Amino acid sequence: MTVTATSVDESDPMPPQTAPPARGGRLVRLLPAAAAALSGLLLYVSFPPRTLWWLALPAFAVFGWVLRGRSWKAALGLGYLFGLGFLLPLLVWTGVEVGPGPWIALVVIEAVFVALVGAGVAAVSKLPGWPVWAAALWIAGEAVRARAPFSGFPWGKIAFGQADGVFLPLAALGGTPVLGFAVVLCGFGLYEIVRLVLRARRTGTVRRAAAVVGVLSVAVPLVAALAARSLVSDKAEAGTVTVAVIQGNVPRLGLDFNSQRRAVLDYHARETERLAADVAAGRAEHPDIVLWPENSSDIDPFTNPDARTVIDRAAKAIDAPVSVGGVVDRDGELLNEQILWDPEKGPVDTYDKRQIQPFGEYLPLRSLVGAINENWTSMVSRDFSRGGEPGVFTMNGAGVGLVTCYEAAFDWAVRDTVTAGAQMVSVPSNNATFGRSEMTYQQLAMSRVRAVEHSRAVTVPVTSGVSAIIMPDGEITQRTGMFVADSLVQEVPLRTSRTPATRLGILPEIALVLVAAGGLGWSVAAGVRGRRAGDVR
Repeated sequence: MTVTATSVDESDPMPPQTAPPARGGRLVRLLPAAAAALSGLLLYVSFPPRTLWWLALPAFAVFGWVLRGRSWKAALGLGYLFGLGFLLPLLVWTGVEVGPGPWIALVVIEAVFVALVGAGVAAVSKLPGWPVWAAALWIAGEAVRARAPFSGFPWGKIAFGQADGVFLPLAALGGTPVLGFAVVLCGFGLYEIVRLVLRARRTGTVRRAAAVVGVLSVAVPLVAALAARSLVSDKAEAGTVTVAVIQGNVPRLGLDFNSQRRAVLDYHARETERLAADVAAGRAEHPDIVLWPENSSDIDPFTNPDARTVIDRAAKAIDAPVSVGGVVDRDGELLNEQILWDPEKGPVDTYDKRQIQPFGEYLPLRSLVGAINENWTSMVSRDFSRGGEPGVFTMNGAGVGLVTCYEAAFDWAVRDTVTAGAQMVSVPSNNATFGRSEMTYQQLAMSRVRAVEHSRAVTVPVTSGVSAIIMPDGEITQRTGMFVADSLVQEVPLRTSRTPATRLGILPEIALVLVAAGGLGWSVAAGVRGRRAGDVR
């Protein structure tokens, strides 16, 4: 066997998109399309509630095989099929109550970004070190999806499928972009190793430079993840606080729970008072702070005396400050608000949700949507307004950062809460609209990633479950069931240090986008040189 070192893998045989044999030619032509869709489905299976995080590696390995050496047009279609295979099942919860129309529309749009990434991966797949360029392109695609259209939709970031995986500590090093990059790079590197082994068996030669790249693409992410474990710590740096997470439950599943707003408020007050009785009887530890979910009081307590009385009574019973999720109409603006409720003084601080959900909390293109389906406009009859400042409540001396539901998917919304002084983070949510779908588990995994990313304990109070308490290492120490009334009480560490991910912020993502742009530029330049050389000949 001979070993050669070359800079560009020009003589490597093309993947199976070359002319198929006459017999079975149609099946051969369909194989890449089927492989693209099935590898996307494999990627979906790697996401919660399953703990099969490692399936992301073979998913990207197959995706790399499908794309390598393709024309950009073919890769565009194959990338789209990969996106459909991944996103159709992942986002099925978006149609639980409103039907398949919005779900299909969302997936059709989001898969376009994956298709463009596929075309880019094919373009760089013949460059030296192509797994690096290709993985950076995937993260660049995620960066765009997180910002457009309508302020973005980051659901389905590769990092959010890795809460149970060995790569998780990398979140503390560079946030979700670095964590996702490591997983995708490892997957593409895995394919490169298999490709080179098969080629060596066929030709008896090994391309040394390509082999080194393949091995490093797998080894470096794994070694970096092991090294990054030193960044993960549960040690208290500013004392501890005993938190109570309240899950009051809702009268019934689905969108119709909103018609029972008073019942939802009463349920959360009743569960808080039940906990207070347990504390008085010595069956539970007295909490320093109490956290209610988003929409736990959809009746505005600032204008409705009955709602104010119910919350006041619960806060006095538990004798601790309570963070209440309310819907507030103030100065003509509808706000999704967290209200800090002191047992003696009443409401003393507020946080208004900043990243509001398109088609859920506000309706883009209202006139167009109304022309298509009037029912959709009636579901969002009035748009919520956005808050402008990060929310950190001082609750019994603890800095509690507020990241309301949908905001947990956005890197910036969590990070600036920590940089504003959060010593722990709460993610109050309301998932009752989505029934018993996988949505709540996908969102819970995001909170686990955020805990490691910023080295903060994270609580997740949810109206109907799953509520949880998460330690700074991403471990869930307590959780509730779904659609039950329950409460969780636990002492958690307060932390003040900042991880590299917190300090660096958006810089790792920018760096990876620049790497992706560099790979595309190199590929275009190589193509131009090749055409010129052909013209000269």
